[in-house]
Amino acid sequence: MFVTSGRLAAPGRRRQSSSTRRIAKGKHPRAHLEGFIGVLHADGYAGFNGLFETGRISEAGCWAHVRRKFFDVHAATTSPIAKEALDRIGQLYAVEKAINGASADQRLHQRQLKSKPIAKALAAWAEETLPKLSRKSELAAAFRYLRARWTALNRCFEDGRLGLDNNPAERALRGVAIGRKNYLFAGSDAGGRRAAAMYSLIETAKLNGVNPQAYLADVLARIADHPAKRVAELLPWNWQPANPIRAAA
Repeated sequence: MFVTSGRLAAPGRRRQSSSTRRIAKGKHPRAHLEGFIGVLHADGYAGFNGLFETGRISEAGCWAHVRRKFFDVHAATTSPIAKEALDRIGQLYAVEKAINGASADQRLHQRQLKSKPIAKALAAWAEETLPKLSRKSELAAAFRYLRARWTALNRCFEDGRLGLDNNPAERALRGVAIGRKNYLFAGSDAGGRRAAAMYSLIETAKLNGVNPQAYLADVLARIADHPAKRVAELLPWNWQPANPIRAAA
């Protein structure tokens, strides 16, 4: 299952379900983002590469995935080099914490002033350190992962709209990971698509400050009699409960 998170007219998250075979070939991302032009903030999943090759979509890398590579090495080996990498990346997140909630222009200014020099120093240190490591080590692999995605990782320092990572989308998928322990399978491709539609509504309701349980209970009770040409009124960002008192309970 894929999730996209963003804001156009209103905050929203969309889930898409896909079979393993289609995911392996990257067909699902191409179909899901057909016609999209802009920046895709994602992890290093190879299925996205075809999108970036079109030229209409730019890749923004995920610093959280880079950090996780070094974290795993440090957890397993207590490597001081891995610890230094984590500390350097942590400096980037410290800047982000300070500018959280600021406008895109303000974030861009602070990133240019503070984050970009930190990233530049990290790159220089990585280039100096990598040749000294065993090529087969997990630590060397973490550095290569960083270097291979360097252009995409730096995109957030040139665009204040972007975050350092795609953690919001990953957090939106956490419910799927927890839920599948209970129901394991969707039953079919059609079942997966229905589940994705429900997850989309639930997560979008949350983004818009709407109680998902109250929202779904109200919409499911009303939708059969609601005029089809006014179905947009039932979208989470437009929704007005038929019974405000019950919805607030």
